[in-house]
Amino acid sequence: MTEQTIRCTVDKRGIARLTLARPQKHNAFSAAMIGELTDAAVRLGDDKAVRVVILDGEGKSFCAGADLDWMRQQFDADRQERIAEATRLAMMFKALNEMPKPLIARVHGNTFGGGVGLMSVCDAVVAAAGAKFGLTEARLGLIPATISPYVVARIGEGRARPLFMSARIFGAEEALAAGLATVVVDDGRLDAAVDAEIAPYLAAAPQAAGRAKRLARSLGMPITDAVIAATIEQLADTWETEEAREGVSAFFDRRTPSWQ
Repeated sequence: MTEQTIRCTVDKRGIARLTLARPQKHNAFSAAMIGELTDAAVRLGDDKAVRVVILDGEGKSFCAGADLDWMRQQFDADRQERIAEATRLAMMFKALNEMPKPLIARVHGNTFGGGVGLMSVCDAVVAAAGAKFGLTEARLGLIPATISPYVVARIGEGRARPLFMSARIFGAEEALAAGLATVVVDDGRLDAAVDAEIAPYLAAAPQAAGRAKRLARSLGMPITDAVIAATIEQLADTWETEEAREGVSAFFDRRTPSWQ
């Protein structure tokens, strides 16, 4: 039986809810989820009945980053296989980033690694006050490569550098101050805050909203195919280092890496 990794519904107002549906895995990315999210981004972007897209997650977490089994596959893969899989992930972020609809994240619980990348491609992020965030790749001897263009576009190089390098966990108020989150509310008010965020978009002309999003992107940091390819090459290089072998092995073995 094939696992369904996402769910998508559209209401009468044209509000689509795109839900990460792997709660038992804290909505971590699998190969299947990457493909399904890419397809959903294209489909919702082309659907004229859709006015706004809400991105959320089932269970205790919004998105915990990469799935353990997916990580094992990358650990055992060769360079070309890693590049191919990283490219699939990068194209998912690209499709979500370029979707010509307002994309609003409803974020709760833990959001790490690629989950922060998902937040970064959204036009607005409503976060629960108790949420925790982290760009944790450097703890494994890796780098946040495929998400990096979107995170830097969102929060700027100055704020990204210490978060990339330290891999530390931070809270919702810091995410708000950095520009990663748009609104932070008590956990019990999350749905009401999302509804409030939706309302202004329904007053905007749908096609104009999409063009305005494209305009803003064109004036920001360019995220070209060449930029994406360069980040993937850097990731492939990093996977081949002794630190990555040690860090990922320590993670799988549930032990402390040698540098700690």
